[in-house]
Amino acid sequence: MKFIIGSDHGGYALKEQVRGILESLGYAVEDVGCHGEDSVDYPRFGKEVAARVASGEFPRGCLICGSGVGMSIMANRFQGVRAALCNDLYTAILSRRHNNANILVMGGRLIGSELAKEIVTTWLRTPFEGGRHERRVAQLDNL
Repeated sequence: MKFIIGSDHGGYALKEQVRGILESLGYAVEDVGCHGEDSVDYPRFGKEVAARVASGEFPRGCLICGSGVGMSIMANRFQGVRAALCNDLYTAILSRRHNNANILVMGGRLIGSELAKEIVTTWLRTPFEGGRHERRVAQLDNL
């Protein structure tokens, strides 16, 4: 199972923890950076992850910045990407069940490592319900 992950400096510490969680779950993780806490521009890393999910190279990915907002905006500019900002479990569940989210976005300065672990594992294990939601997701993907 392949997974791609990226962050800016505000999400670096949490990205490192999430990468470990993913690897412990058996995912082969490609980390596109950043690789430290020096200030960087989040669009560079958001673009890399979103483009590679949009192309189908990776079925899912994760982006982390300070709040998660900037990465969400960046990623959702790509057709076929459904990036969901999930800083709680309920949002993580619904983003998968109803929106078939393919990029998990989190705020590295907003949530701790234990909550992030719960969000990541819940997001990965929650299936898309399909049904009435398929029509809506198709509308998003065809914009």
